[in-house]
Amino acid sequence: MKTIFKLLIALNILLLFALPAAVSAEENSNSPLHWGFKKGRNGRQADAGRMFEVILEDHGAVYKGDKKSKDIYLTFDNGYENGYTEKILDTLREEKVPAAFFVTGHYLESAPELVSRMANEGHIIGNHSWHHPDMTKISDEKIMKELEMVRAETERITGKKDMAYLRPPRGIFSERTMAIAREAGYTHVFWSLAFVDWNTDQQRGAQYSYDKIMSQIHPGAVLLLHTVSKDNADALGKVIRDLKEQGYTFKSLDDLMLSKNGIKHPMMY
Repeated sequence: MKTIFKLLIALNILLLFALPAAVSAEENSNSPLHWGFKKGRNGRQADAGRMFEVILEDHGAVYKGDKKSKDIYLTFDNGYENGYTEKILDTLREEKVPAAFFVTGHYLESAPELVSRMANEGHIIGNHSWHHPDMTKISDEKIMKELEMVRAETERITGKKDMAYLRPPRGIFSERTMAIAREAGYTHVFWSLAFVDWNTDQQRGAQYSYDKIMSQIHPGAVLLLHTVSKDNADALGKVIRDLKEQGYTFKSLDDLMLSKNGIKHPMMY
């Protein structure tokens, strides 16, 4: 009897110490993480580090492709329209290059004709949230509402019901927000190549954008560009043509996911 009593006391003590740890783990799951990485150089891939690599793997997220394949995945963030998206779309059409555009609610409301054109020309439209919040600071329900509002309005404009990819606003996320988004059917798409291109009053010319892209390019790169940048719009054609000459192939995020899942697929472009 004494032995059983001692075992019960020991078990209670273990539970007492285990409870704070469990609470701590739950709290830590929403600790804000800010996306970042060591930039690619001389054809070497960007490196986000072990911690981010593990988190992304656990949640089925991506930020780059195969280091052995000279594939590029071109993505744009569209928070608002600044008059350059039409030129970017013209260039993509001329060069037969697919892209993904991550849109906000403001963009959907202010530039529906451009969103329609993106879809009609075969580009992927991704979710960048409705109000562009730090999603680690809002409830599960509000996260779902942010995502659903974008999906529903995109469907209304384009007729396309499904939306598969999410880019968290400002690159801020947590394991909680990733889990919620994944439950809603989204894959987080981060990036392995970017630079400060969104300041519209600090544009430096097409050569600046070109140099920033070419200096970081690497096999499997997921490029993040902002369509508000005149520099990007002016440089994009030369970037695409020169990278094609270097043996790079532009593919879609769907290709990237197929490749990640080990499914053999034909080259689209």
